[in-house]
Amino acid sequence: MDKGTKIYEGKAKIMYATDQADLVIQYFKDDATAFNAAKKGTITRKGVMNNKISSKIFEFLAFHGIPTHFEKYLSEREMLVKKVAIVPVEVVVRNRAAGSLCRLMGVKEGTTFASPILEFCYKRDDLGDPLINESHILAFQLATAAEIATIKEYTLKINDLLSKFFKNLALELIDFKLEFGRYKGAIILADEISPDTCRLWEIGTGKKLDKDRFRHNLGDIEEAYQEVLNRVSK
Repeated sequence: MDKGTKIYEGKAKIMYATDQADLVIQYFKDDATAFNAAKKGTITRKGVMNNKISSKIFEFLAFHGIPTHFEKYLSEREMLVKKVAIVPVEVVVRNRAAGSLCRLMGVKEGTTFASPILEFCYKRDDLGDPLINESHILAFQLATAAEIATIKEYTLKINDLLSKFFKNLALELIDFKLEFGRYKGAIILADEISPDTCRLWEIGTGKKLDKDRFRHNLGDIEEAYQEVLNRVSK
């Protein structure tokens, strides 16, 4: 698969064209950002670890019937993926209280909910990715009602699958962010699933093994990502 021109660069990844129109190469960078890019830095070999973790998780989800953009692992920092049109709506699932929800709702970190909370955010860095609801999505034509229903169905199934997946690795899935794209008329899972996009706490100790270690200067950032990779690789 020949790597072509750069077609997009985001905060954590670069997309390159290939010699096949419907496939692109997703390259993972070591750059790290937090608080809507107010904090910037580098996590050594983050791209390598996130690429491997995401590849394993995409394979797991595909096995369980979730359509994803993942095609195959290419190299330490690259995976081959389907070329999708990203739906400009980020989906967040919260199983326990952490991060911005604690400030928004005035709840203590770690509070367990009666049921998972599903949130939508408008994918606009310049606006700080504001919270929106289904009415906003329909009014601004960000997605159709049918697409919203599909996204919600997949998201709740993914939460169930990944909660059990990580529990088997002695990790608790506190919350996570998903992105979806349109591919040949269908909604499929895109982007990545890694310690950048998930909050993962070690069962028994509560140790945070995710990007919160970068956000809040907790130290041992690379070691935390490596620990997640070690467990996922099993």
